[in-house]
Amino acid sequence: MLAPVRKLVVFCWDFVFNHEVSPLRHIPDVAIRHYILQILGLMWAVAFAVAVGSYTFLAISVIGHVVLFAAAAITVTTWTAATAKPDLFLRGSIRKETERP
Repeated sequence: MLAPVRKLVVFCWDFVFNHEVSPLRHIPDVAIRHYILQILGLMWAVAFAVAVGSYTFLAISVIGHVVLFAAAAITVTTWTAATAKPDLFLRGSIRKETERP
């Protein structure tokens, strides 16, 4: 059962990284093949780095936006409560107790 999986993994590895097996084998100059393989490797490394970085910063961005929306919701709730029930904010206030007749 593991033999076919191992053969598949080895074939895929060789197809990507072995210049004598990959489609780069059609380039006659071995140095150019190696150069092209290095460029493709660098391109994939940068692509994965950008992808992982964007996923990381996406989480930070989502958290930041949630905080901003929560602040806006708290502000609107406070303004609405101040308009509808201004005495709500005077609970336990010294001024409220001294102003009563």
